[in-house]
Amino acid sequence: MGPSGCGKSTLLHILGGLERPTSGEVIVDAVDLRKVKNLDNFRAKKIGFVFQMHNLIPVLTTLENVQMPMFELKLSSKERTEKAEKLLNLIGLEDRANFVPTKLSGGQRQKVAIARALANNPKILLVDEPTGNLDSTSGHEIIQVFQTLNKDGRTIVLVTHDKEIAEHVNIIYYMKDGKILET
Repeated sequence: MGPSGCGKSTLLHILGGLERPTSGEVIVDAVDLRKVKNLDNFRAKKIGFVFQMHNLIPVLTTLENVQMPMFELKLSSKERTEKAEKLLNLIGLEDRANFVPTKLSGGQRQKVAIARALANNPKILLVDEPTGNLDSTSGHEIIQVFQTLNKDGRTIVLVTHDKEIAEHVNIIYYMKDGKILET
């Protein structure tokens, strides 16, 4: 948690190997990211990202958007489809499989982004302001999805400045000016 511009998203990007730190170590799942030669492969196997603006591909259907990360795993078309369908069922959007993102509500798009982040069964989900653009009902549904995933053993690092969202997490790190001030 912290105010806008304090470094929350940057920290998330460093944890996910999207950005390199200027100094220090980054150890994720007992792996020193400085020593990883293929960060794309590491991310594909270990980390799922849920971005604030969803980053769904507008010309692809919901099902196809969820399948995108699976191409790194070299699954057959049938395996990708079956897995994507299960994930859409998990988030309650199985009836929206053939819709493009513009035909979905903001909450539905965010749920598709979560399903896509889960496509490779990552140990860690890095989530940036997942409810920032949603109404309170959709935001609550999204937080319930994360709570269920966490109870099932998945690590979730969630960035927010929303105190209501923070009430639903186990540990809060407060940031300001690029530093963690307290836990």
